[in-house]
Formats: sequence, structure tokens, C-alpha cells
Amino acid sequence: MPRSVNHVASRARRKKVLKLTRGYFGCRRNVWTVAKNTWEKGLTYAYRDRKDKKRNFRALWIQRINAAARMYGLSYSKLMGLIHKAGIEINRKVLADLALNNPEAFKAVVDKVKNA
Repeated sequence: MPRSVNHVASRARRKKVLKLTRGYFGCRRNVWTVAKNTWEKGLTYAYRDRKDKKRNFRALWIQRINAAARMYGLSYSKLMGLIHKAGIEINRKVLADLALNNPEAFKAVVDKVKNA
């Protein structure tokens, strides 16, 4: 009796991966083994870079806060130290957004911290 192979399922599985590798260069898009390896490697990059994205955004917020704080004669570390000492609960994301989009509100925070 001949061996039975489920071609429908295996072809569907391959087509699913090949569909996900559309837009890749050369053999990475249409050769099954290369495409599968590239797609699996891409998943590891995606997992790693979801963590890196948080790190990069925090660094961006710190740079923006530092630039805005130096306009008022403070460094980033001095400003954050004064904010914590004054007991103001504000995170870096909101503080950077204030510095960029609402400078008068950022100035109010700096003035409140300086006077406290």
C-alpha cells in the first residue's frame, strides 16, 4: 500500500510562511528553506526589538527633558532630583511631552520645583 502524505496541509503551511515573507529580497521570499529561516530569525528580532523600543523611547524622553531643563539653568539630573524631592509624581514621558508641546507648562513645573 502506498504511503499517504497530506499534501494539502503541508502546502498550506508552506504557503502561509511564503506569504509572510513577501517583500524580502531574492531567495528569501520564494525558496522555502531560506524563507522559513529568514522568517524565524525575524521573529527573534521582533521579540528583541520590542524591548529595545522601550529603551530607545526612554532615552529620547531624557534627551528632550535635558534640553528643555538647560534652558532654565538646570541639568536633567538636577531637575529630576528636585522633582522627586518636591514630591511631584510625573513620569518622563509626560514631562518630555510638556517640554516639547507645552513649554509654559514645563516652565511652571520647573518654577514650582525651584521654589520648593
